[in-house]
Amino acid sequence: MNDVFALADDLGPLKVIHVHEPGIGLRGVLVIDNIARGPSLGGVRMAADVTTEECARLARAMTFKNAAAGLAHGGGKAVLMGDPKMPRAQKDTLVRGFCCALRDEEQYIFAPDMGTNEEFMASIKDEIGRVVGVPRELGGIPLDEIGATGFGLSHAVAVAQDFCDLRIEDARFVIQGFGAVGKHAAKFLCAAGAIPVAVSDSAGTIYNPDGLDIDALTALKSAGKSVIEYDKAEQRDGDAIIDIECDIWIPAARPDVIHEANVHRLNTRMVVQGANIPVTYAAEKILHEKGILNIPDFIANAGGVICAAIEYQGGGEAAVFASIEEKLCRNTREVLEAAQREQILPRDAALAMARRRVDQAMSHRRWHIF
Repeated sequence: MNDVFALADDLGPLKVIHVHEPGIGLRGVLVIDNIARGPSLGGVRMAADVTTEECARLARAMTFKNAAAGLAHGGGKAVLMGDPKMPRAQKDTLVRGFCCALRDEEQYIFAPDMGTNEEFMASIKDEIGRVVGVPRELGGIPLDEIGATGFGLSHAVAVAQDFCDLRIEDARFVIQGFGAVGKHAAKFLCAAGAIPVAVSDSAGTIYNPDGLDIDALTALKSAGKSVIEYDKAEQRDGDAIIDIECDIWIPAARPDVIHEANVHRLNTRMVVQGANIPVTYAAEKILHEKGILNIPDFIANAGGVICAAIEYQGGGEAAVFASIEEKLCRNTREVLEAAQREQILPRDAALAMARRRVDQAMSHRRWHIF
């Protein structure tokens, strides 16, 4: 808990709630960071090694992401400690127990994240109703199924190419974390003419300089298999994904995968952050010094939360793609133009933009955070 208090500032966090039910093996945390713009919206993440501090950092990222996207939502995040590959019935029990324990926390809206999906959001809807990202048959917009985050990321790349003398057509890209975000980002980038040369998941990395068949890889993942079972590529260990030469490198898995100790291994022209907080600030400074363009997480990967907000407001899929394209293109251009004009890191430009929007919302509140 001390680590969370060390992160506290004038924006939050508003609440940190620990949930513990030994009878079912439930350990979880909810961090509601800031609700000046509206009820917090953020995903439920499951991982064996997730921490309260990580949850607080992710909640803050959601505060800035929602503000940058112009959404009427604040930032929050929930995490469940456990193996996301546990038996479905056991996992469902934990998700249901967690949301029931948080039934009265109306300042937080549940959404899918790493380790959870629309199937488990359906369980939350059954228990408490305050959730987005539920299956289509329950009236939801399944953001993982339609690839909302990957779609937005591809538009961020389309804008960013003008800032680093790069063309998407024939650009070689690498995806670290071929999951819900990574596979859709790959699909949309391939549709724009880019070439995937390497991807990884928790089991390892595959590499083929002539390109990978994304449809075949997606089929493997849908069957519960690893990308390393793809037989038309060279197999390497998971960490080797960092060293592969490419034009666009996309982290789409866990936080802090790129840091001061390994950032110099990247051999790319552009980093586009598909995951939340995947690159440390110190590493981002090094990328900037090396002339590698870096698109921050809460700018590049906002497609999913835009989709979730539209669902919460009762909108449909037709509105989702148009809104994601408009917001991602506008924000990416605004951030990169400010970074170029002021000679600052793209993250600093993005933080300044998002902070202005949060501060404006807070100025209209009786209580700054409430």
